[in-house]
Amino acid sequence: MSAAFTTRVLHIASGAEERVVDLTRDCEAFLREVAPGRDGLLNLFVPHATAGIAIIETGAGSDDDLLAALHTLLPADDRWQHRHGSPGHGRDHVLPAFVPPHATLPVVDGTLRLGTWQSVCLVDTNISNVNRQVRLSFLG
Repeated sequence: MSAAFTTRVLHIASGAEERVVDLTRDCEAFLREVAPGRDGLLNLFVPHATAGIAIIETGAGSDDDLLAALHTLLPADDRWQHRHGSPGHGRDHVLPAFVPPHATLPVVDGTLRLGTWQSVCLVDTNISNVNRQVRLSFLG
């Protein structure tokens, strides 16, 4: 494609449990299709008030460590003023202040330029919303 800006929405079934979902392969597949050989920026955006995007190592326990740290920082209890939904749901609405709902990453020669152990992940602590969208946008 020769367009300077291309976008697509991923539909992610994150399930009814807190999860860190690795999106790196989805990002790479998108770039192979829309940006072969091109330089630019890949932006990810989650249009949800209770999820975020993190760049972390996965597969070595860091994803579970992130969820554990979020439990420590944002306990799922009744302290939150925002109280509808599952117990502790108010903390899910605070999550994007700590794990932002967006990330912008460099693309060089059509390839996502992450560090050796970095992965692009959806962080979803809201067990009441099992279907998520992530918008991928490439700006060349």
